[in-house]
Amino acid sequence: MMATANEVAQALQKSLMVDLHKTPAVSAPTLSELREIAERNNIHLSEDDLKEYQEFMSESVKAMTRIDRLPEPTLPVKYPRIPGYRPPPEENLHNAWYWKTHIEGAKSGKLLGKKIAIKDTVMVAGVPMMNGCRALEGYTADTDATIVTRILDAGGTISGKSTNENLCFSGSSFTTGKGPVLNPHDPTRSAGGSSSGSAVLVATGEVDMAIGGDQGGSIRLPAAWSGIVGLKPTFGLVPYTGAMGLDGSIDHLGPMAKTVHDCALLLEVIAGYDNGLDPRQPTNIAVPEYSKEIQVDRLDGIKVGLLKEGFGFPESDPRVDEAVRNAVRKLESVGAEVVDVSIPLHYESGHIWNCIGITSKFTGTRHTGGFGSGYNGFYPTSLITTAGMAFRSQTNDFDPSIKASIMLGDYMQSHYYGKYYAKAQNLRRLLRDAYDQTFEKCDVIAMPTIPFLPTKLPKDGCSIKDSLIEANNMGQNVEGTNLTGHPALSINCSTLDELPVGLMIVAKHFNETMLLKVAYNVEKMTC
Repeated sequence: MMATANEVAQALQKSLMVDLHKTPAVSAPTLSELREIAERNNIHLSEDDLKEYQEFMSESVKAMTRIDRLPEPTLPVKYPRIPGYRPPPEENLHNAWYWKTHIEGAKSGKLLGKKIAIKDTVMVAGVPMMNGCRALEGYTADTDATIVTRILDAGGTISGKSTNENLCFSGSSFTTGKGPVLNPHDPTRSAGGSSSGSAVLVATGEVDMAIGGDQGGSIRLPAAWSGIVGLKPTFGLVPYTGAMGLDGSIDHLGPMAKTVHDCALLLEVIAGYDNGLDPRQPTNIAVPEYSKEIQVDRLDGIKVGLLKEGFGFPESDPRVDEAVRNAVRKLESVGAEVVDVSIPLHYESGHIWNCIGITSKFTGTRHTGGFGSGYNGFYPTSLITTAGMAFRSQTNDFDPSIKASIMLGDYMQSHYYGKYYAKAQNLRRLLRDAYDQTFEKCDVIAMPTIPFLPTKLPKDGCSIKDSLIEANNMGQNVEGTNLTGHPALSINCSTLDELPVGLMIVAKHFNETMLLKVAYNVEKMTC
């Protein structure tokens, strides 16, 4: 149970009354440390000046030591569990599991009998967590993320943690510290990322559902290349409380499943307001019973817009473009009207996203452990501390995609002072407005999730440049909706060369019901 304010005060008073030496939690800076900090910040001080500042700071840091003695509120851990184990290769044929466990939830509920995998960016108390990065290996979460508790409260069984890309800095499936995740349709190809393990575990039937995370397409990319359903909800619909992120303005958690119905069912369990612990959420969120509302056989009166700018990239496979168009046109047979729509700014969405994502990888991930600052919500102090130490001491062990982002982010911050991050945040409003204006002409927007088929996994010893290209070359269509906050879903709509083709559908804010209705009818026509 959470301690009351009086109990906290009494505990503090008792600890202060014991007249014994206690090692301070925070050490005051030494003169040499202050001198280095001053020089780094272009502050010129004499030795006497430094001593005065040190004396003042020595008193100030006592507040940190005092705070360190106070017990802090945390998230509930309601269900017993065992830590589990790292599965051997014979239990992990596609390398999609990071950790196996077995946590049973309530004896009744919407998810009773369902096995769920949790992306390894999400905290599960008592279970190891490394977010695909060897620098974090050895950390064990001390609390359950809000969505984990909601899954267990609904009767679900958590079967383990799924592998994801190294700190989620890739849209492919080869950068994780535990080795590549293999595509279930062709093990020589990428499964998509960064929620690669979640997609593969669903596709192979090892779990019924999974949780994915999405900052720049990381639910929808692996859903497309693994041939399942993955939904990035409206920004703020699902609480991010207790999950490691990239940038608070683009972080999303969402459901992944084999069917639209199961995706909808998991969404209705994890969605909803989190009592202020995630300040990005509006307080008046309504969560319908999506799984019941989406089962309609007709789409009369619904307009589906084919986005001109979502097709025909230089790297597009024309067969993928045509397969997606054909799948959308089939909806006309159940009453939908297919129209052409255009959002010219969609072409710039990747550039806008990069200005936010690259800076965030440097400032957000490296300096705040992926949890940011400046908001009134829940902060997982143990993970923030562990990540902070690891990311400072083991930087040289990072994957090339992380090293590139750190160096470029540092350069942009030190030379341009956050200008392009700020400008990109302003431009994203124009992109959101452009999408909203397009929704005046149609109910949903459709395009390929990825405009080409799953690519080959890079060979051992490939160049740094090739590794970076292969990790980041598939986000043409998905990154825009992380900027606009609109819900977007990928569903398999065809097969080419025995590989899946993903169709992405986008809807108005908080209209996941419309999104799922259309996807449900796509599913009926392609099964």
